[in-house]
Order: sequence, then C-alpha cells, then structure tokens
Amino acid sequence: MEAVRQIALSFPVVVFTVLLPLVLLYWLLVLLRLAPLALFARDSLKGDHLASTMVALGFAGVPVSFALSVLLALAGAVTLAIELLVLRWLPLGLFRIPVGVVVLWAAFVLASPLAASLCHALQRRFHRLAQSQPCCLLGEVVQVRAAPDAQGWATATLVDDPECEVRLHAKPGDLPHPGERRVLVKFVAKEGAYRSVAESRYCEARVHLSRLRLAHVRGGASHGGAEAPL
Repeated sequence: MEAVRQIALSFPVVVFTVLLPLVLLYWLLVLLRLAPLALFARDSLKGDHLASTMVALGFAGVPVSFALSVLLALAGAVTLAIELLVLRWLPLGLFRIPVGVVVLWAAFVLASPLAASLCHALQRRFHRLAQSQPCCLLGEVVQVRAAPDAQGWATATLVDDPECEVRLHAKPGDLPHPGERRVLVKFVAKEGAYRSVAESRYCEARVHLSRLRLAHVRGGASHGGAEAPL
C-alpha cells in the first residue's frame, strides 16, 4: 500500500490522481441528472475555447465532456506506465519536475489520437442524442440532400452516419448545393437548425488559423513576448 501511495502522489502521476476522481464524480452527477452532459458545449466553433479546440483535435461528434474524459483517462494510463517502467527507477531528484512536465506533454500527444479514434467509434451512439445535445454535432461533415428552398432551408445527412439527418439554414450568399459536403459550425437554437460552411473553406480556414497562431508565437518569441504584426 505504501508503494501505491508513493506512486499515486509522485509527479506527474499526482495530476491524474487529482483529476480522474473529479471526472468520476462529474459522471456520477450526470447519471443522477445533477450535472449537464453538455458541460463545455458551445453553440459555435468560432473563437478559441475548449469545444473548438477538441473539434480541431478530431473529437467532433461527441460531447466535449466525454471526449475530455476519455483523453484524460488515456493520458493518465500512459503517464502511469511511464512512471512504473522508467521514472521510478531513475534518481531524478529536483529534475523530476521538468522531466514530469515533458512526460505529461508526451502522454497527451500519445493519448490524443487514441482517444479521438475511440470517440469516433462511439459517435453514432451520441448522434442518437442529437435532439437533446445538438451542439455535439458541431464539426461533423454533412452531405446536402437537396437544393435549399427560397428561405435557405435544406436538409443534410452526416457523412459518417447517413441515418442522422440535420436541418441547415444558409445565408443568401452561401447557399449549399445538392451533394455538397459541408461542415456544421453553429447551432441556432431558436431555429433548430445549423449554420454550415463548405468543407474546403473550413479546411482552408483551419490551416490559415494555424499559420496565424504559429506566426504569433514566433513573433512573440523574437520580440520578447510582443505581439506579432499580422
């Protein structure tokens, strides 16, 4: 028991020793209907927030809280494995903290694609909850079934789950075309419909945003933290 306690309280394992019980408590509250499943959900992917970040990492189609829980669980398992196989046998001393930070980073890097694959495999289960959790579909790719009517209303089905149908409401200058693949980027509750953009435009915007962030980081580093001119 003493060895287990030491491992649980060692850095970086202690991070998950604290976080995972909180995750379990949250899901217990969800089961008791005392906490919302869509805890971190947003109705739009615009802006830098947890929901848009998780979608960018490949976690579209499931609630953010579920994706984050899976990611933390897998990252915790990777960190524990590294602790048991490597760190506990090394005389790190004061170097344990910087080494632990690197291990944490590596654990999330390794766990992210595994967690995204697992969430992708479970997407269809959550698609059935789309009526009660519509924001979990943000970031999903859909295929337009027919041309929109005069008011811009159209229907589409998820590419990964053709049985799941959604309503689209497009602006006059960006009407979808039959058979076109689009990405859901916003849910308008009062309309019960989604805003969408062409898949190519969405990918181009993601690449452009990544370049802007990289330029900002490089500019900040070269100018002592000053904001890079864009």
